[in-house]
Formats: sequence, structure tokens, C-alpha cells
Amino acid sequence: MTNPVNAMPPKDLLSTCEKSLNDCNTYLDAALSVVKTNVMVDGRVDAGLLEQEQHIAHGAAWISTYVSALSQLLQLGHTLVSNGKFSEFDRLTLQIGFAEYLAQLQGGIAMSQTEFVRPQSFGLDPASFFKSAETQSLLNGANRTAAQQNLVSLMDHYQGHSCFGDDGLDEDYTLIRDQFRRFSDEQVIPFAHDWHLENALIPTEIIQDVAELGVFGLTIPEEYGGSGMGKLAMCVVTEELARGYIGVGSLGTRAEIAGELILCGGTSEQKQHWLPKIASGECLPTAVFTEPNTGSDLGSLKTRAVKQGDEFVITGNKTWITHAARANLMTMLVRTDPETTNHKGLSIFLAEKPSATDADDFPATGMQGSEIEVLGYRGMREYELSFDGFTLPEDALLGGVENKGFGQLMQTFEGARIQTAARAIGVAQSALELGLAYANERVQFGKPLANFPRVYNKLALMAVEITIARQLAYHSAKEKDNGKRCDLEAGMAKLLGARVAWSCADNALQIHGGNGFALEFPISRILCDARILSIFEGAAEIQANVIIRRLLDTV
Repeated sequence: MTNPVNAMPPKDLLSTCEKSLNDCNTYLDAALSVVKTNVMVDGRVDAGLLEQEQHIAHGAAWISTYVSALSQLLQLGHTLVSNGKFSEFDRLTLQIGFAEYLAQLQGGIAMSQTEFVRPQSFGLDPASFFKSAETQSLLNGANRTAAQQNLVSLMDHYQGHSCFGDDGLDEDYTLIRDQFRRFSDEQVIPFAHDWHLENALIPTEIIQDVAELGVFGLTIPEEYGGSGMGKLAMCVVTEELARGYIGVGSLGTRAEIAGELILCGGTSEQKQHWLPKIASGECLPTAVFTEPNTGSDLGSLKTRAVKQGDEFVITGNKTWITHAARANLMTMLVRTDPETTNHKGLSIFLAEKPSATDADDFPATGMQGSEIEVLGYRGMREYELSFDGFTLPEDALLGGVENKGFGQLMQTFEGARIQTAARAIGVAQSALELGLAYANERVQFGKPLANFPRVYNKLALMAVEITIARQLAYHSAKEKDNGKRCDLEAGMAKLLGARVAWSCADNALQIHGGNGFALEFPISRILCDARILSIFEGAAEIQANVIIRRLLDTV
């Protein structure tokens, strides 16, 4: 039987999706109302109640993320139709994406492998929300196996392109994407798996190439030697580099954080001194924030900076410090007010240090470090650091004023989470490309794996979810570039992007079967790399908490 959704003219399909999105928003409003009733007292969020009601509170954050994601997918459809670029691939992506996410909103969203949020979690009846004719038409036919098979059959057209379908961006971004895709294809992918297996540092030649391509100064203003581009360009560049290897895609992360810290909170002298060096790659920063017993609880940091004469003396321990040995600038979050036990007494320092030598990874006086062995996300390495008598000049204090560090750091979280969402999209795209190539090449029972429904179903949903996550990330980047507050949008992009990366890696490995479990196959690396994305830059649980707090501010 012909699916009526398939027969719709593009504008009618967009209208159908628009009306089904209204159902989703009605459901979201109802869920948020329940959360508000359960966690707010006198118009304010009660922290104890929020913790007690984490399941529905975080569930509402996931629902909101899905609704926002569908909204951005729909916006992509409108853009492509208006530009005359709405292909059959884009049509299938839109209808499958809406059908799948509608089904999950109605039946249950997986917050983790074992935690689901459903309308019943809020005491709501799903039949009260997903009953419009438009929603039912999408639920009843748009995601059928024939549509998924058709989508996968069209993927060959996009081989050699990082976007399966149109990303909705203009030609300038396409040129940027093509440049960095070629770089990854030629300079990264042929060598990345060996770097991973050997736990080798990314070669200095690659870092130099990345610097020459302008990655470290991408968002630094031209007056300081950067390119003066925005977060949207950063997303495109990061996607392509992370598609090659997450380590290479992450080379620019600490430069982004350091650059934004200095731009937003640094003195004129600090900007003039550090930003040109970061932009050129002469200075490799690392972010030194986390401590062994703090994790996301930054307010409980214990590493101390004590003023002695015209310098500060640092004492304490830090952990999960990426690229620490090679870096020659540490952005350090430490406690400068010993009377505080929360975020109010924290400061950030721009701590210069020597890079590693052949004889000593950490030749600085008063500083030691040891490597943390990890499953994936290699290439830069993770370290525990200890400081005992490590000294800094007083002009290393960011902004020249003590106890402003927490607020200064918060200003960087939007950009960092947008960049992490882009890294996740790149990893997911890599998994899709590996899974698709293997499914087309591997013949079982007389035909390629890609011809079996349980395989092409996986591939289709991988492609659809990557598109959805990409559009959510691009939306947050555009908001940031337009000078708008976007911690909510960035948090959603990071939350969903990380889960999509893990899902794509897991499904691509499953398509590989036993070979996927063999270290010699690159998909084994992709799986390990994908797992970290829902942990760093705000674990998924913390991210959901941040999202719901922001949502309750606007209810």
C-alpha cells in the first residue's frame, strides 16, 4: 500500500510536520508543568526537590531536546524547499526523522540504556497529545522499512561527502568543509588507527598543519592574528577533523577555551600577548580545571593559589588534563580565597610552562605529572598533575582580579559544548561511513549485508540522527554568532550529539559483526572514542540538569 506521506508535495509534508510539532510542544508544556509543580517552591527551584525528582526533571530536558531537534530538522526542510534543493534524500530524512522521534516521544526516550522517560512518567496519557491526523500519518507510515531502504540506496550518491544530504549552509561553508575533508582523508585517516593502537601522540607535523590551516585562530579576531570567523565555521571544521580522528578534531578545543577566556576576561596586555600566539599555534594551551574528587562540582576545588610578594604559589592536584605534557600554557582554575568553600573564591590563571622534553614530560619546577591510560580519545593523552611550590607571576591572574574565575569559566561553556557537539557529529559520521562501506562490501547468504532490513534500518537511522544532531549544533552556533545567550541550545546539542555518536558507533560495530571486535578494524577505535563524548564537557546527567534549570527559568 502506498504511504500517503511519500506522495505528499514537499510543502504539504512540511505542513504535516509543522502540525505534528505542535503536538510535541503541547506534550512538552504538560511535562514541564508537572516538573514545575514537583520541584518549585515560591517560584524558585528547590535543589532538594530537583534532586529527588531527577527522573522526570531530566526526562523533561530530553523531551525538550527532541522537540528542539525536530524544530531544527523542519527548519532545514523549509530552507531546502525555498532554495530549490529539497532532494528525495532530504525528504526521506525529514519524514523518517519525524516519525522516529514522534514514536520515541510517545513511547519512551532512552536517557540511557536502561532509563526511559515516557508520558506515563509524568502521569500523562500519550493518547492526549499525539492524536492529530498529521502525527498519526507520520507515525503510521513515514518510518516504514521501505523508506529506510530507499534512503540507504541513495547514500552512494553522497560517498566522498561528509554530509549525507544537504546541510543547509551556503557555499562558503561547503568550501571550508571540502578543504578539511581532504585534509582528513589524506593526512589523518590513513594513520589514525595506528596512532590509537600505539597510544602515540599526534605527530607534531599534523599539529603544524592544523595551525597553518588556521584552526587554532579560527574564532580569534583578526586584530589578534586570528581568522575572525564564528562558531558555525568552527563546527564545520571540527566535524571534518573529528571524522578523521577525534584527537585531531580536539586539537582546537583547548585553544577555543583559552581564546574565549582571554577575550572575555583578560586584560589588554594578556590579549595582546597570548591571543596571537594561540592563533598561530606557537602556544598550545591546556585546560586545568578538574580535580580528583570534584568532577562537575567545581565549587569544591581545593587547589590553592597563595599570594607571596609579587607571585602566587600553587599547591594541589588536578586530573584529566588533556595534552598537558606538550602544552605550554595552562588555563588553571584554583582557589584564591581560602575562606570560601564554593565557587565564589575561585580564580583563573594563565600559567606558562615549558613543553615536554625527551627526558622529562614535566620539566617545570614545582610540577609533576603522570599519564592516565584510557580506552580511547588518545593522541593527546590524559594526565594527573600535582603542584607543590609551582609559582606564577601576579600578572598571570586572568583579568588581574581575584575570585572571578567561576564566572569567567562559565562564559566559555557555550562554545566548548558547541564544539563538543561538532566533535560528536564527526565521530558519528565516521562510524556511518565505516558501517556503510562494510555493509556494501561484506556478502553473506549470497548478498551484501546492506540488503538485509536489520542492517539498512540501522544505517538509515544513523544518517537521519546525524542530520538532526548536526542541525541542532548549527542552530546553537548561529545563536552564539548572533550574540545571543545559547547555553540551553548548546547543552541540547551536546546532549543529543553525544548519544548519537555512541549509537552510531555501536550500530556500525554491530554491522561489522565479530570483525568489529577486532582491534585491527577502525570501528573498534571509533566505539572507544565515542564513549567519552557523553562524559566530558558536562556528563549527560549534569547536562540534563543544566537544561531543565534553564527551562524552568522560562516556564
